[in-house]
Amino acid sequence: MAVHQRLIGLGSSGRWVGEGILMFVGHLALALAAKRIEPKVSLGWFMAAATALDLLWPIFLLFGLERVHPQAGATEFSPLAFDSYPWSHALLMAMVWGLALGAFGRFMGNTRRAGVLLFALVVSHWVLDFFTHAPDLPLWPGPSPHLGLRLWDSIPGTLLVEGALWLLGILLYLRGRHRVSWIGPVAFWSFVALCTLMWLAGPWSPPPPSERFLAWFSLIGWTVIPWTAFADSRYRPGARVTVP
Repeated sequence: MAVHQRLIGLGSSGRWVGEGILMFVGHLALALAAKRIEPKVSLGWFMAAATALDLLWPIFLLFGLERVHPQAGATEFSPLAFDSYPWSHALLMAMVWGLALGAFGRFMGNTRRAGVLLFALVVSHWVLDFFTHAPDLPLWPGPSPHLGLRLWDSIPGTLLVEGALWLLGILLYLRGRHRVSWIGPVAFWSFVALCTLMWLAGPWSPPPPSERFLAWFSLIGWTVIPWTAFADSRYRPGARVTVP
């Protein structure tokens, strides 16, 4: 359920003519649900936590510390073979990054409970990836077992499980909230629509042309934080949200 990038079309000349960012929506669903636990904390914090491992991943790729290569059919749902990503996606490092983000959140004025929740969301990324990935997730950097239950080998299973999580997360986030300006629903539903479209298109999208292109393009994932923080700032607890 990582944040991975795919090109979404080929021109008649064989050149890449479209590109997009595919957000695996299970992670995003947990961030939306977390808002129910700490409603005063910006959704941007929870999105940062839930996607933290994937936000760090392209940086390590660019520095040559981790490796991935496009491989059609690597799994049914993703055309990427993850050769090595111990610094972003090892379970031990997920705990380290979770502690760091939780501490930073506390420094920035969030509550202790919010800090614990940020830590839990970062680690939850590894847990969800464990269910979806091929056995490529290390427990720690260096020689380590590699785990994964391969849900991505079933397109219907992935769509069913992640789709249910995504829908539940959206419903939990919206329950008991109302918009304070028209831009709130526009920002929120455009985010939901784009992520859903990219996620659904994922299994049929061609792989990216190179690891380096993938790494640079993956940095777009950082826009999720300000986008969702802005949308969330235009909602308040209260009456039921009127869906536009």
